[in-house]
Amino acid sequence: MSAEIFEPLLRRPGLLIERIVSHGQTTPPDQPYVQAHDEWVTLISGNARLLLEGREECALAPGDHMLIPGGIRHWVTFTAPDEPTVWLAVHMGLPQEE
Repeated sequence: MSAEIFEPLLRRPGLLIERIVSHGQTTPPDQPYVQAHDEWVTLISGNARLLLEGREECALAPGDHMLIPGGIRHWVTFTAPDEPTVWLAVHMGLPQEE
């Protein structure tokens, strides 16, 4: 399995837009992502499934998008190992860098 790639495309105060390429990566059940800021994601290609705490698992196909509110535990439960899953992620409300 190839390593997951995180490519920053644009940084501005409080904002990061990045391209993520996944190759079968998922989030371990005991290690959810949780971040203080909001993140909006859209799937460019491939297929994925996301699970946000307190919600049902959601399947994503190209063009689908989702807002992940800050402070919510979430998991990537599926990305295809045989084709790249390409995401566009917009991180909003990031702390200011010094």
